[in-house]
Amino acid sequence: MTDRVFINAVDIDGTPLSLTVRDGRILAIGAQPPALGEAEVTDLRGHLVLPGHLVLPGFVDGHIHLDKSFVGDRWHPHQPAATLRERLAIEKRELAAAPPMEGRADALIAQAAAFGTVAMRSHVDVDATTGLANLHAVMAAREKWRGIVDIQLVAFPQAGVMSCPGTADLLEAAVREGADVVGGIDPSTLDGDAEGQLDRVFGIADRLGAKIDIHLHEPDMPGIEQLARIAARTKALGLAGRVAVSHAYALGDVEPRAVDEVARRLADAGVAIMTNAPGDRAFPPVLRLRDAGVAVFAGNDNIQDTWWPYGNGDMLQRAMLIGYRSGFYTDAELRVALDMASHAGAAVLGLDGYGLRVGNEATFVALPAPNGAAAVAAAPAPRFLFRKGEPQGEASAFTAGGATRPA
Repeated sequence: MTDRVFINAVDIDGTPLSLTVRDGRILAIGAQPPALGEAEVTDLRGHLVLPGHLVLPGFVDGHIHLDKSFVGDRWHPHQPAATLRERLAIEKRELAAAPPMEGRADALIAQAAAFGTVAMRSHVDVDATTGLANLHAVMAAREKWRGIVDIQLVAFPQAGVMSCPGTADLLEAAVREGADVVGGIDPSTLDGDAEGQLDRVFGIADRLGAKIDIHLHEPDMPGIEQLARIAARTKALGLAGRVAVSHAYALGDVEPRAVDEVARRLADAGVAIMTNAPGDRAFPPVLRLRDAGVAVFAGNDNIQDTWWPYGNGDMLQRAMLIGYRSGFYTDAELRVALDMASHAGAAVLGLDGYGLRVGNEATFVALPAPNGAAAVAAAPAPRFLFRKGEPQGEASAFTAGGATRPA
């Protein structure tokens, strides 16, 4: 088998880098390639004045809604809503008139993949009115991308668990039919029964070996108390590393002392926090949580749907927005935002063999930036994707013009 060597790349710190690939996996990585007589050499400098393209592992979107997006459809102007229930009614009406869900989900996956996303966790509505129809549609779209984008599915009770009769049983059915994660949402403010919802969600996960990811929008100290409940249940059931809370807005509402106290509980229990740094809401203090030992990862959340018109599926752009809203200026801080869109998300999703390490699959993104911090700050649009060492789409330009040659 002919080896392939990629030269004139730089790593996240801007250090010169070469990658040697054999049989689709990284054979060697370092400043200089090993001596390989028959290797094909791909020069990643391209047209750049820079030392070479920045090479990163593919991005990980830790929170997306493939069933809700209108990507692949016409533009849908945003419709304001006064209450959550009104928003849900608008969503159901608009989605009922939209093209088939499988096609829209496929279009969004394709768009995210073109930006370099290689894995995602998608929340999919499961409730007594929709049944498992959304799940089945997104599962069909997922199948088309098997081996290209790793897609983890969450059975998401958007309408509530206890307040929407029959939904709890459907959550269990969804996990049995292929959902990887059981979801929850605002156990007190939406469901009105925190203990009841958490009993059902944690019970399903414990019985069926599923992970947990709970939407938590509850504000201020009630939200902090909810996080403490989730941490306590996680620790009691030994589910460290298998539970995440998405949004957790309350962490951005309260005083630092309250954050520090619940952060210790979250870290001790092994509960992760997802944030997309929403534009109109306080959100978790990323660095403070990470310093306390809490895993904090990122996702795009809703993309061009009835909830908001923004988004394109680009996780590097999302890292930039997180850094911008968090006040990240130093290179070290900007690299945190990049980590949230890559390694941190991969750890929460439990991805095996992720990252630029010897023995891992040689799937990576090359982009014009001198280092990882600069990539986050500018979120450059050009992306060149290599899967198992093979160029995808526009990345073939690196070999089409004679950049590949015998060593």
